[in-house]
Amino acid sequence: MASASQSLSSYSTYATTSKSRLQSLYSDATRQKHSNPSSYHAHVDWWQRALEELVSRGWQAENPSPRKGKESEGDEQALCSRSNKLVLDARRSLVDRLRYDGVGKPLGMAHTIAELRHTNALISLPAFLSSSVSVYDPGWLPYRIASFLVGRPLWWAMEQLDLVKSEDSYSEAEMWKRVQGDYVMLKLVERAADVVDSFRGGMSLADSLYTVESFRKEFGSKVLPGVTISEMDTEVLLKYLERDRQILVRDKDVIKFIAADREKEVTVIDRGILELKTAVGNLQSQVNAIQGKIDEMTSRISTALSRQQKSIALAHLRHKKGLEEILTKRLSALQNLESTLMNVETAAGNIEIMQAYEKSAVTLQTILNHPSLERTKIDETMDALAAANATAREVDDAIRIGGDMAAAEAGIDDTDLEDELRELVMEVERETGKAEEHAALEQLLDINAPEQTPVGPGATQPVAEQ
Repeated sequence: MASASQSLSSYSTYATTSKSRLQSLYSDATRQKHSNPSSYHAHVDWWQRALEELVSRGWQAENPSPRKGKESEGDEQALCSRSNKLVLDARRSLVDRLRYDGVGKPLGMAHTIAELRHTNALISLPAFLSSSVSVYDPGWLPYRIASFLVGRPLWWAMEQLDLVKSEDSYSEAEMWKRVQGDYVMLKLVERAADVVDSFRGGMSLADSLYTVESFRKEFGSKVLPGVTISEMDTEVLLKYLERDRQILVRDKDVIKFIAADREKEVTVIDRGILELKTAVGNLQSQVNAIQGKIDEMTSRISTALSRQQKSIALAHLRHKKGLEEILTKRLSALQNLESTLMNVETAAGNIEIMQAYEKSAVTLQTILNHPSLERTKIDETMDALAAANATAREVDDAIRIGGDMAAAEAGIDDTDLEDELRELVMEVERETGKAEEHAALEQLLDINAPEQTPVGPGATQPVAEQ
């Protein structure tokens, strides 16, 4: 197995950071929290990104905690699949596992863990799994106000009197005792939840139902690139999807993705469909296994015949025939189960359609029962509308008649107006014709005028052409 430094240097967070910067990041930045807040927060942010990358890519399997013991080389792949990709194992051994050649061990890591815990980037695993309140819930408003106005000043006064210690005053060893444990990395869980949520579109009823094991089998290798989440990761992800995203419900081992047109709880019908779906999946696995054995027997028969081992080839052929008979029966049973599942799902879908019809009918009837849609009310409204339109027409006619009468009293005749307009148009056309004629004459004069040569003493006058 590669050394810790070689392992760390393969991750982008380390690969893109210079050694001098790493030396600064590996130093204790606790004292900068108040003296240089921007530098301190940059320090904490870098460690957050680094830990998220390390955990999500299976680094904890490459560098297991000593409390978990050493795994043999043959068990490395199994350890990688069991290691957590959403949960950080934060204990003092973490400092040793983060040792980097030429830089050393990170100092002040316990205080960094505490700061990440305060910002909710890290959440205690037991608290995350047991809480019924969303991680995004800011808490009861009166309690937060009381805590800010009373709790903080009181705690500050007690610190000044040395009755309690501030968190910054704890040594690294004391802080490790306070913060060590397993922590859910919230950003990684959010990223995994986004991937699961992207697969929800267009799910049928059967597709929306899972057991915990089938959920992990379906999504375990998809939520984070290049790794498979552990059983603990699966529990964390399911808790987040149910409580915080509210896109699924869970009843013990039954998981159901929520859709707008489906019930928000696990029903008896859901359990029955899931049992059928599980049976189909198990039978499909058996069919695949039997087909694999048949292919293996075929290969063995070919090998035995090539070696002139006819008796062995005959034994393998008998075994193959038996497997083919079993495969035929399993395929028939699988076809029946798949057909049954399809019929059950169709029937369940019909129930959902009828429930939607019922809700639509109730909604429509509620709208039709509104007082505004009563027959008498409609007649009154239409009569009032007709009367209003008639009044509007009367007003319009009155305004038009009044305008005509005012024009007549002023002695304005439309015929006189048209004659005057016609004379104006003709005058404009005459002026336009004169302007065009004048412009053409000037252009003609410019073309025909001979060039004039000044005449002076001793100058030779041009001879006219004969």
